[in-house]
Amino acid sequence: MTTKSYCRPGWLTINVLNPLIRRLGTASTLKVTRRQTGTLQRVPVNVLELAGVRYVVSMRGQTHWVRNLRAAGRCTIQRRGRRQPYLAVELSEEQQSPIITAYRSQWQVQRFFDQMPNSIDHPAFRLDPIESRG
Repeated sequence: MTTKSYCRPGWLTINVLNPLIRRLGTASTLKVTRRQTGTLQRVPVNVLELAGVRYVVSMRGQTHWVRNLRAAGRCTIQRRGRRQPYLAVELSEEQQSPIITAYRSQWQVQRFFDQMPNSIDHPAFRLDPIESRG
């Protein structure tokens, strides 16, 4: 039995909802360098803050932003005009269990976890702030 490891968004989500969410600032925007082209990828994400630490979880599984973040090791999170650069540390399966539990309780994402019930299919990253020098 094979498991589904990616839940592709539909045309409406990609072309209408995500750009609208980014423009309105209703979600944070993760900005990461694409691993193949070097251009910037922008995707809305739900940032979880737990005990003063920030995390991102891929509710859709092994997405392009996940693979790009693994390759780049860093990203910027933007929300309402504020930008913060981060080092991204991917969590092990054991580390991500309490993060995914908290993420699922904070955000309405249950349908993605119903489609892909194995937590290993939902990569999670701890975001360590990069202090700006100035």
